[in-house]
Amino acid sequence: MTGLPSPDIDAFLKAIPYARFLGMSALREDGKLITKLHFDRSLIGNPLLPALHGGAIGGFLEMTAIAQLVLETGIALPPKPVSITVEYLRSGKPVDSYATAQITKQGRRVVNVSVEAWQDDRLKPIAAAHGHFLLRQADDSA
Repeated sequence: MTGLPSPDIDAFLKAIPYARFLGMSALREDGKLITKLHFDRSLIGNPLLPALHGGAIGGFLEMTAIAQLVLETGIALPPKPVSITVEYLRSGKPVDSYATAQITKQGRRVVNVSVEAWQDDRLKPIAAAHGHFLLRQADDSA
């Protein structure tokens, strides 16, 4: 996977403790944001396979959706997740994973986002997610 780093999104991801724990970074490929989940043994959920923990994959998908929202909308405050549905399609192998997100509908306050994650082959996703996020205004509390 090649691409130019996205310093603003990388800084944003590093400011979120869970994204930092996951070891996420951001790339740009053909102008599109791609996030990377750097493999670490601490992300293994099933040591017998070994396979990535479903929570790590779900968190990776959620953080990718939020990063896409921040990049595309230019919002100052991170959005609040309203709901997220994760579809686990294959076991996540103990290698780096990648994800990309797409805003499917944007209203004034709520945005719908679709995310897809893969490892070695982009045509064989390991997980997908659909999320609804509430855009926060500067005067919103918490």
